[in-house]
Amino acid sequence: MDAGLFAQYVAIALAVLVSIVVVMHKQFPNATRRLRIAVALTLLREERMGWVKSLGKLIAPVPRAGGKECGGCDSCN
Repeated sequence: MDAGLFAQYVAIALAVLVSIVVVMHKQFPNATRRLRIAVALTLLREERMGWVKSLGKLIAPVPRAGGKECGGCDSCN
């Protein structure tokens, strides 16, 4: 395979992957969050290497605040 053709295939694959991620994030936020949690938990296991754990920390979503009534001010008593 020609190097230029291979570069085109890689560019198209990256564009498709990015568009899938954007659409999932906008259309299915809860499913995307659950998927990120599942992937992060598998990467953050104790027996994993350091760089794999750091990748898991990057993938993990930000923790949510309290319940439905919580405003997120972190001053719960």
